[in-house]
Amino acid sequence: MAYKSTLIKPLARLLHRRVHRDARNAIADQNRIFKRLVHKAKNTTFGSDHGFSEIKSIADFKSKVPIRDYEALRIYVDQLVDGKANVLWPGLPKYLAKTSGTTSGAKYIPITKDSVSNHFHTARNATFNHCYLANNLKIFDGNLIFLSGSPTLTSTAGIRTGRLSGIVNHEVPKWVQKSQLPSYATNCIEDWEEKLDQIVEETYNKDLRMISGIPPWVQMYYEKLLNKTGKENIKELFPNFSLFTYGGVNFSPYRSALENLTGEKILSLETFPASEGFIAYQDQVENDGLLLNTNSGIYFEFIPIDQITSEQPDRLSLGDVELDIDYVLIINSNAGLWGYNIGDTVRFVSKDPYKLVVSGRVKHFISAFGEHVIGKEVEQAILEAGERHALSISEFTVAPQVTPSQGQLPYHEWLIEFGEQPNSLEQFANDIDLAMQKQNIYYKDLREGNVLQALKITSLQKDSFRKYMESKGKLGGQNKVPRLSNDRKLATELLNIGG
Repeated sequence: MAYKSTLIKPLARLLHRRVHRDARNAIADQNRIFKRLVHKAKNTTFGSDHGFSEIKSIADFKSKVPIRDYEALRIYVDQLVDGKANVLWPGLPKYLAKTSGTTSGAKYIPITKDSVSNHFHTARNATFNHCYLANNLKIFDGNLIFLSGSPTLTSTAGIRTGRLSGIVNHEVPKWVQKSQLPSYATNCIEDWEEKLDQIVEETYNKDLRMISGIPPWVQMYYEKLLNKTGKENIKELFPNFSLFTYGGVNFSPYRSALENLTGEKILSLETFPASEGFIAYQDQVENDGLLLNTNSGIYFEFIPIDQITSEQPDRLSLGDVELDIDYVLIINSNAGLWGYNIGDTVRFVSKDPYKLVVSGRVKHFISAFGEHVIGKEVEQAILEAGERHALSISEFTVAPQVTPSQGQLPYHEWLIEFGEQPNSLEQFANDIDLAMQKQNIYYKDLREGNVLQALKITSLQKDSFRKYMESKGKLGGQNKVPRLSNDRKLATELLNIGG
């Protein structure tokens, strides 16, 4: 099976060059994609309703196409679900990616024949580019494991429908499928605990070289593997394991725990996939931000986060963005999403090439007192404090306590599941509080003005977050625990489970 890496090398070299050519031509590619999108969709229902045939410039487009979230676009998506063609994009979608979490229940994101390559080819390009740069193509000579959602698809008006991670399984080429684990039958198991037990049985004696998945669920997989085999660490079990691929969450809070289980530091590849499109990916061996996917059927817009509730916010094109400012990400794509707010905030760390980090979710923040705390800030704060105290953190979330008892000042409560308890919980909390003040001037002002008291930490029992996710039917797959809430709902449920 060692021949694969030799055969792949010329393709990997070609894709590496393509990745960096696209990085150099980002603005030109974005302008070209904008024109192509508008032209191709001008005869759709959406294009007719919004005067696409009259659009001659980006300014015209902004004046005719408002910013929308899923609920505002649903009037068109519902027509797709009913089987109507030429609604948002010519023809019918090839797939509908079904996700949960909206106020109206399930949402259906179209994936068209034109946009399939955005999801699959981008994942391929990111992986081949990384392996080429790291001289790590030998991962393809062994087994690859993808901890993902079920590939079982249903039919919605004749359109194949399922989770994005499951849909992607149907687009994987056959030469990869021969090395891919777990088996199709195991991947179809819906119960995560049962599925993970079966994955362990199928993989513990294989030559695993790449593992892909959400960090907390990968950690759960590692723990079950070591419990099954009695090995000291994952590298002892899989000596050729050399690449961990993940997306959708910040790896930093999990790094210490995963590296302890692995036995050493493993190369990692970060990606930024979403049902709405593959947004960005790590283009260097060492991660200094994610390269924006500017030549893959998506025209991007960016709204400063402090303007997102404005009636006429600034809608910036790529050439207008600045470094170190949080923007709400807006996409227009060959999946038929127009002026679409996917709910993520990003922050550019480079403009040559255009690289960003995911700074949070529009709906996941704390601003009970005007502090505007976002996900990136709490993750950075706990990372700094964890490194100072040499601690591993299994999971955490933060919520405001607006009405504490006995006349105390309000505060932020950090609910943390520790891999090991700090020697001084009070000192650990103080270090996080100082890190938060350093990052967020609003939080610092509220602390110094005695509007907020120092944050408090509540230590939760082991597996509290897993039990919470299981109670919501969101254990495993691509599901993630929110880092921040602007109310007490999540905190109260966690305290009932593990407080």
